[in-house]
Amino acid sequence: MTHIFDAPEDFAATALAGFCHAYRNHVRAVPHGALRAAASPKGKVALVVGGGSGHYPAFLGYVGQGFADGAVAGDVFASPSTSAVAQVARLANKGGGVILGFGNYAGDVLNFGAAAERLRADGIDVRILAVTDDVASAKLEEAHKRRGIAGDFLVFKIAGSAAEAGLDIDEVEVIAQRANKNTVSFGVAFDGCTLPGQGAPLFTVDKGTVALGLGIHGEPGIRNEPMVSAREMADMLLAPLLNERPAGHNGRIAVVLNGLGRTKYEELFVLWHHVAARLENEGMTIIEPEVGELVTSLDMAGCSVSLTWLDEELEKFWCAPADAPALRRGIVAVPAGTSDEIIVDETTSPIEAASEEGRKSGACVAQLLARMAATLADAEEELGRIDAQAGDGDHGQGMARGSRAAAQAAAHAVKEGAGPATVLALAGDAWADRAGGTSGALWGVALRALGTTLDNDAVISAANLAAAVQSALDAVVRLGGAKPGDKTLVDAFIPFSEAFSAEVEKGRSLPQAWKLAAEKATEAAKATAKLTPKLGRARPLAERSIGHPDAGAISLALCARTIADELAKSR
Repeated sequence: MTHIFDAPEDFAATALAGFCHAYRNHVRAVPHGALRAAASPKGKVALVVGGGSGHYPAFLGYVGQGFADGAVAGDVFASPSTSAVAQVARLANKGGGVILGFGNYAGDVLNFGAAAERLRADGIDVRILAVTDDVASAKLEEAHKRRGIAGDFLVFKIAGSAAEAGLDIDEVEVIAQRANKNTVSFGVAFDGCTLPGQGAPLFTVDKGTVALGLGIHGEPGIRNEPMVSAREMADMLLAPLLNERPAGHNGRIAVVLNGLGRTKYEELFVLWHHVAARLENEGMTIIEPEVGELVTSLDMAGCSVSLTWLDEELEKFWCAPADAPALRRGIVAVPAGTSDEIIVDETTSPIEAASEEGRKSGACVAQLLARMAATLADAEEELGRIDAQAGDGDHGQGMARGSRAAAQAAAHAVKEGAGPATVLALAGDAWADRAGGTSGALWGVALRALGTTLDNDAVISAANLAAAVQSALDAVVRLGGAKPGDKTLVDAFIPFSEAFSAEVEKGRSLPQAWKLAAEKATEAAKATAKLTPKLGRARPLAERSIGHPDAGAISLALCARTIADELAKSR
C-alpha cells in the first residue's frame, strides 16, 4: 500500500511539486504539469503528454530533450482536466503546433479532445495521439478500442524524437501514428494496487495464480491462471504479441519489459533473460531494449512486455538521443538558454459584469447548481455502489466533488456579477478540474456547451434552454464518442433532450417541460440495466454490468429531477 502521503486528496499535487524540484535541471513547474527547462527553437512541434498520476515515470519523467516538451498530470488514476491540458499545451507551443499524447481511456479522450478544440479556436494547430497498444483489451480488428499501457513509452519516444529532428507537424503525426499502429503490449499482475489513504487494494489475485491482461488503473485482468516459472511467463507474455507480427516484417523490434511498481529489478532481469532468448529464437533482432519501471500503477505487483515493429524511420527515432528523467540515451546537444522566458499567468481573468437580467439568470443557475451539489453529496454512497458493479466504484465520489466545486465556482461568479453563460463555463471547468475521470470530463463539457449557447445579458427562455441542452448533448456525443445503447449517460441524456424540446414546442412552461423530460430521463436510466456496456472501464467486465443500471445515466436523471423540483418552486 501507499505509506507516504499527507492528505490523500493532495497526493498527486504534492508528488508533482516534489518531482519538479528534484529534477529542476530537466523541468520547470507550471500549473498542473511541467515543461522542459531547456529552451526549444521557435517553430518546433511540441509533444505534450499526460494522464492520471500514479504511473511515474509516465508522464512527467518523459519531459526532456529528444522526448516530450511538456506533461500534464491529473489526480491519481484520473485524467487531467480540459483546462489543465489546454494551459500546459499553450505554454509548450513554440509555433509549430502541438501533438497531444495520452493513453486511450475515456476520460483522457474527452479532456484532451476538448482541449484540442479550445486550442484550435485560438489558432493553434493541434493533433491527437491516443496510444492503443494493449492487446488484452480488444481484438486486432477493433484495435482503436485498445487501452494505452506501457506502449506509451515507445510511441512517445519515437514521436518526441521526430519532433526534435525538426519535422513539421504533418510528418511527426504520420510517424507517431505509425509507431502506435506498430506497438503491442501484454501484462500480468501478481497483486493489485492500493490508492493513497485506502486500506485495501482495488483488486486481489488469488495466491498461487497470476492475472493476465491487467489494466494500469486498478482494473483486474481478463482471467487468472496458475503461477508459472520465469521461462513459461516469458512465453505467456510474448505469445499474444507475436501473433500480431505484421506479414513480411524484417524482425527488427524495440522492446520494453516494464515493471508496474512492486516488482524487483532483479526479477525483471531474470524474466528478460528468457524474453530475449525467446525473441531471438523467433528470428527477432532486439534494438535498444529497456528493462525497468517506465509505466507503473502505484504499488501494483506485475509486469508487461511491449514491442514496436520497427521500420528504418521508426528505428532511427527510437535510437535517437534523449535526456529526460526516465531516459538518458546518447549525447544530447546542450541548447542555448533555458525556458525561463516563459511567463505563467496564474491569475484568473476578470469576470465581465452582465446586465441586470443576466445577473438574475446567473444567480438562478448558481442556485440550481448548489441544489444539485447537495443532492449528489447525499447520493454519493449509492452512486458508488451502482458504479462498483462493473466499474471502480468512484462515480459517487467524483460527482460529489465535481458538483461541489462547480457550485462554489458559480457562487463566486455571481458575486462578480456574471451572467448565465459565464457562470456555466466556470462551473464546468471547476467540475472537470475537481471530479476527474470520465464523468467529470463529460459534465465539464456539457456545462461549458450549455453556457456557450446562452446569452449573458438575457433571461433564459424555455426555447433558448432547449437549444442549449441540445448543444450540450452534441458536445458530449462528439467528444465522448458514446452512442445510444452503449450504456452511458447518453442513454438518459438523449431522451431528456428530445422530450424537453418536444414539450417546449407544445408550449409548456419551462418548469413543466423540464419535469416531463426528467421523468423520461429517469425511465431511460433505469432501462440501462438491460444493456451491455460498450465503452469505458466497464466494457471488459460487461457480464457483471448486466442487470444493473449505468451510474452515469442514473446520476444524470437524478440531477434532472433535482432541477425540476427547484424550478417548480421558482417563478
